[in-house]
Amino acid sequence: MVKFSLVSTCVFWLGTLLTGGAAGFAVVSLGAVWIKGFRTLRGAQPSVGEPGSPVTLLKPLHGAEPGLYENLRGCCQQAYPSYQVIFGVRDPEDPAIAVVEKLRAEFPDLLIDLVIDPRVHGTNLKVSNLLNMLPLARHSWLVLADSDISVTEDYLSRVTWPLADPSVGIVTCLYYGVPRSGFWSRMGCLFIDDWFGPSVRLAHAFGSTRFAFGSTIALRRDALLAVGGLELLRDTLADDYWLGALTRDAGLRTVLSDLWVGTDVNERGLTELWEHELRWLRTIRAIAPKGFLMSFVCFTWPVCLLGLMLAPSMFNVAIAAVAISARALRFFTVREGQRNKARWFTLALTPLRDVLLLSEWAAALAGWQVKWRGQSLHANTLPGNTNGPTHHP
Repeated sequence: MVKFSLVSTCVFWLGTLLTGGAAGFAVVSLGAVWIKGFRTLRGAQPSVGEPGSPVTLLKPLHGAEPGLYENLRGCCQQAYPSYQVIFGVRDPEDPAIAVVEKLRAEFPDLLIDLVIDPRVHGTNLKVSNLLNMLPLARHSWLVLADSDISVTEDYLSRVTWPLADPSVGIVTCLYYGVPRSGFWSRMGCLFIDDWFGPSVRLAHAFGSTRFAFGSTIALRRDALLAVGGLELLRDTLADDYWLGALTRDAGLRTVLSDLWVGTDVNERGLTELWEHELRWLRTIRAIAPKGFLMSFVCFTWPVCLLGLMLAPSMFNVAIAAVAISARALRFFTVREGQRNKARWFTLALTPLRDVLLLSEWAAALAGWQVKWRGQSLHANTLPGNTNGPTHHP
């Protein structure tokens, strides 16, 4: 009887810890979002000064994805006095070429270069594309940006102005999801807006700058050369993160811009969404294994439910109610960029979204292989390593 009582007590406290952990994350992450908003209202974010040096914007392309013309057109309408845009593809038959030629005709006064180069420098085809494009870059300030982001006309001004400070290594910015393909793309947006974004904000609120996002990385050419160039990243999946890490290792700072950009979410089905998010999660696991292991507390609904099943009590019901309420408030608070007309419907999807996330989290623990643009890659490979995967702390 004593042994049974001890087991029951341990199970009860495990359930209480689960519920409390979910509530703690929900409340603290909500606080981080509110503090960020309060600082913005008070003008704590530094204002953008005069435009700095001329900029080269590099956009690697792969296929004519939905919304490509609109997204690339935004890059050609920047309120910046001097900048160059370089688009790059590997395949001379890539349909994205027609989009670039249309933009060239539409903006004849803008310096637009197109690189068509099939050379492969490593397993990361995006980095190979960038390496092929870089020799055409005319300017010392560089912006590397994904093809599927949407930007405002002040984009270049806002992401490059910190580069005037020689202590800055890279500038990066967060992004919100733009659903393009119905229900599953909306679920993908929740992954970005309701889990990834708040998690980064929380880490940043506690002083972390251990991030860099492929949506945008702005840096000076001298900083890129100082860390060994893009060549070090040719076999690394998380090239964006490692570019930031290499500059920080060189003693330079990472700046998180107050600008958010939109990123298209095009997944049409569960399988496509699962493969994409599993790649993200295994990459995060490779970068921050300890943090990833504890990140299950972020999945409010299933963690609270499991906690209540293990420890049914009014106290834990109250804690779960706090967790779910904070989660709902955070959902409405972080809608910065996305103007979502079906907000209540999307909020109702969060229990399903959390269950799917928890399932993906568990699957991410079971291996390292990921699928990306038809390739099968290993998520846990260090920069500069050409001898296969390497485990690191």
